[in-house]
Amino acid sequence: MVTEVFTRKYCDPHALLDEKIEATEVIQFAWDGALREVDSCGECKKEYDARVEPLLDYSRPVKKQRRAKKSDSESGDAADS
Repeated sequence: MVTEVFTRKYCDPHALLDEKIEATEVIQFAWDGALREVDSCGECKKEYDARVEPLLDYSRPVKKQRRAKKSDSESGDAADS
């Protein structure tokens, strides 16, 4: 016999008000030096993004983009020969 189990995630901010709204998004925030996640609905996610600036991970150095160097001396040397 096979039994299927369906689990639903509910919006945590609405759960505090005893409302059951299905969560489709995840809110990330830093708390006590750790990154935490809270399940939320789309409306709460938009409200949170409007109030708080997005989290950036400053622990990793930002890599600079490499650009192709155009050297005039290389093209000038070929023309001189």
